[in-house]
Amino acid sequence: MRSVRYLGAAVAVMTIAVVGCSPPGSVSNVSGSECNSPGITLDQVKLGLVISESGGSGALTSARSGIDARLSEANAAGGVHGRRISYSWRDDHSSVAEDARATEDLVHRDSVFGLLAATSSLGGSLDSLVAEQVPVVGLAADANWVKQSNFFSYMYQGSVPVLAGYIRSAGGTKVAVVTPGASPFTAGAAKTVGDEMSLNGLTYVGSFPYSRGADSPEQVARNIAASGANALVALTIPEDLAALMQALRAAVPNLAVTVAMSGYDRSILPAFGRALAGVSIPVYFRPFEAGGPAIERYRQSMATFAPQAPFPEQQFAMNAYIYADIFLRGLELAGPCPTREGFINALRGVDNYDAGGLIAPVDLADNLAQPPMCHSIVQVSPAGDAFQVVRERICADGS
Repeated sequence: MRSVRYLGAAVAVMTIAVVGCSPPGSVSNVSGSECNSPGITLDQVKLGLVISESGGSGALTSARSGIDARLSEANAAGGVHGRRISYSWRDDHSSVAEDARATEDLVHRDSVFGLLAATSSLGGSLDSLVAEQVPVVGLAADANWVKQSNFFSYMYQGSVPVLAGYIRSAGGTKVAVVTPGASPFTAGAAKTVGDEMSLNGLTYVGSFPYSRGADSPEQVARNIAASGANALVALTIPEDLAALMQALRAAVPNLAVTVAMSGYDRSILPAFGRALAGVSIPVYFRPFEAGGPAIERYRQSMATFAPQAPFPEQQFAMNAYIYADIFLRGLELAGPCPTREGFINALRGVDNYDAGGLIAPVDLADNLAQPPMCHSIVQVSPAGDAFQVVRERICADGS
C-alpha cells in the first residue's frame, strides 16, 4: 500500500496557536535551486514515513493522524523557512524484510530528506540509513537506535526502574512478562525487562508467550500461577491481554498489579475496557486526562487537521505528533538551505526539548540517553469505560 500526501492544502487560516511547539519558519531568501539536498525544493520539504499499518503492529495506524495534524498545523502557519512539508508513506507490514524495501523506496526512489518511523521493524534498513546519514525520527524500538547519530526519539526504551518502583508500591514482588509469541526477538525483549526488574528489587520468574487463536489463555494463566508471580508486565497488544485477563484473574487471585506497555487508546475501551479494568499503563507524555494548555493545543490540532481520527486520545497518535514536531524543530534549526548533516548537528544541539509542554524536557544531544526517569501512570477504570490518572508523575527515585 502506498500513497502520497500534501498536507494542509485545504486550510485557509491558522486556527491553532503554535506557541510551545516548533516555531513557524520565516520565508527563505535562499533560492530552491541553490539547495541540492534530497527532498528540498523551492517551496517544499518532502519526508518519508515508514509505518506498520498491517501485520502484528496494526495499532500504529493511528500514528498517521498525529503526523497529519502536526505537519498540517505547521503548513497552515507558513511551513518551515517558507517551505511546506509533505510526505510519502509505505506500510512495512511489520516485517523487517519489507521495511528494508520500503525504506529503500522512500530514500532512493522518492528521494526524501528524512524519515519518520512508526514501526518496530526498522532494523532491516538500519545499516543503510546510518551509512547515508538519513535523519530518522520516531519509535525507538531497537536498542541499536541509541548508538546512531542520525536517529532521534524522545524516549529510547521503557523506564523499567520507574515501573519496578510502581509495581513494588502496589505490592508486587515476583514479576512475569507476557510476550506476543515466542520469537527470539520477543524472548530477548522479555529477558531485558526481567533482568532490569531484578536489578530494581523484584524477582523475575520468566516470560510467557500468548497470542489469541494460537494459545490457550487458561493454560498460559495456569503456567503463570505455577511460577508464583503476583505481578505482570504485558508486552502484548491490548486485544491479546484482554483475552488473557479473565483467565489470569481466576488462576492468580493474588495478582497485585498488571502493567501493559501499550493500550492507552480510548478506541479500545468499548470492546475491551471491561476485560482490562485495573490494568496500568505507563505514559511518556502528559496524560490526556490531566488537561492543560499543551493537551488542548493537541486536541484542537487533531480536530482541525485530522478529523478522520474518531479518538484523538491515542498514545500512538500523540507519539507521532511529537515525532513530527521534533522533525520540524530540526528543519527550523538547520536553516533556510537545510542539509542532512546540518539537520542532525542542529538537532543534537537541543538540550531541553519538551514539545511545548507535552513531555518532560529531554536532551537530544545525548543519543546514548538513559530512559526517562519520570513519567505518568494511567489505569483503566473499574467500569472499563475510561482512563484514570493514578500517578501524574512517578520517578525512579520514588518521588
